[in-house]
Amino acid sequence: MPNAIVAPQPIAVEEGAKVLMNGGNAIDAAVTCALVQAILDPQMCGIGGYASLNLHLAADGSNILMDAPALAGEKVSADMWTDRLLRPNPDGWGYFLRDNVNTLGYTSVCTPGTVKALSTMLERWGTISWAEATEPAAAVADEGFMVSNYLANRWKAPRAYPESVTLRDYIEANAEASRIYLREDGAPYDTGNTLRNPDYASTLRHLAEKGAADFYYGELAERMAGDLAANGSFVTKQDLESYALRDEEPVIGSYRGYKISSSGPPHGGATLIAILNILEGWDLASLGHNSPEYIYRVGLAMKAAFADRNPYMADPQFEDVPTDWMISKERAAHWRAKIERGDEIEVKFTATETPHTTHVTVVDAAGNCVALTHSLGSSSGVITPGLGFMYNNSMINFHPLPGHPNSIVPGKGRTTGMAPTIVYQDGKPRLVLGSPGATRIITSNLQVILNVLDFGMSVAEAVHAPRIDCQLGAIRCQMRIPEYVCAEVRKKHPVVRLPYSHGGLALVHAVAIDPQSGALSGGADTGADGMALVV
Repeated sequence: MPNAIVAPQPIAVEEGAKVLMNGGNAIDAAVTCALVQAILDPQMCGIGGYASLNLHLAADGSNILMDAPALAGEKVSADMWTDRLLRPNPDGWGYFLRDNVNTLGYTSVCTPGTVKALSTMLERWGTISWAEATEPAAAVADEGFMVSNYLANRWKAPRAYPESVTLRDYIEANAEASRIYLREDGAPYDTGNTLRNPDYASTLRHLAEKGAADFYYGELAERMAGDLAANGSFVTKQDLESYALRDEEPVIGSYRGYKISSSGPPHGGATLIAILNILEGWDLASLGHNSPEYIYRVGLAMKAAFADRNPYMADPQFEDVPTDWMISKERAAHWRAKIERGDEIEVKFTATETPHTTHVTVVDAAGNCVALTHSLGSSSGVITPGLGFMYNNSMINFHPLPGHPNSIVPGKGRTTGMAPTIVYQDGKPRLVLGSPGATRIITSNLQVILNVLDFGMSVAEAVHAPRIDCQLGAIRCQMRIPEYVCAEVRKKHPVVRLPYSHGGLALVHAVAIDPQSGALSGGADTGADGMALVV
């Protein structure tokens, strides 16, 4: 059997493919790819971020979940921003606070976990060294890469709301970020320009020489902690030293005889399974793909699951999250009956994280499967002088007022939509997928699963098909869903057409395994630059 790898950045996919072609396994390729992704998409992911891994090991058939959350620093308090709340972001991406303290700069940073996640993946299951995995990314950073049209356009994107922060704003707010990511004329790099970041290369090579632990305990940790302390960050040297991964059981569900494995709280897997449970009671294929009735039922099932998610989803180490209730078949039957009666579904607003995340899916010739989602949020813009990488801005994900399950507490992780997922058929992986896109990860992963399992699409067709999202208020449809279809749905429920034919929702990257032949095929979301390679 060959190997397959898919991700939103072609250069990163290629570097991961090289690892596979040279005899490395899926874990080796995923780590190498993820580190290169950090160079190519510096505000979506990086070593200052966080990660969620769903792993299938072929040797013993085990399914492992590893979480490396971004954790609130020890200097935070639940009521520290009560006087700064302006309003929730209408798009659901966090809360607008006065002076953007939760979004931009040093006060938005949480303790990062990506380095510990990637290095631990190699230590436990990889076959190449940490130094071998970091060097391709260091080389790309040192030699430079051609800025894609997708990245260049994101740097030019305007503010969505007066209180919003653009990706360019993050860069311009920090002297180091401006030095690296703005040209001499003060403009961001444009399509086709070559962008170099030798500082990031030096940091990666330092970690290759000293070991990944240096990020948390050594010289690099000292430099980071000193800069964070000098600029008012809530993250301390002690936060770095005490950071620990979370080895947890995946959340498991079933759908029409398939086993669904995904990420547990505070992430998106339970909500994904809850939606599937509701939809399992209907013959979706008979409704017709993206027909008015199909869009109505799938949209309302999404809304119902989020009605349960929003009041309760939180870090389970700090709050009691009723996961079993959320994903029970009995709860699904309750929602199904409510939808069939046409009853209104009330959803309490809970803001979610920004959609600036990334993902890599890998299946190797031995049958090992990796679904790795990792992120910076939308980045804080902060770069410690000389280190080259941005820190996350995960404080935006917390509820800014006390008394909510997702309120701010030292050492706490916040809710995300990350849902790296493996679908099993007769005990063997059938579909491996994940995506960036905040809580729209959940609803986009869902539709790719439905497209494959209910409608028999190839994985490329399943990823390419137009999608919807419904979490709060109207059902949102990509423009490739015709207006005459939306008009029929509107007779039962509000519908909004998004200004995107592709993208605008999560960017799903998936690998399918043929249950008879074992052949691999990949699907890369056309909303980004993604690429799928079978090698």
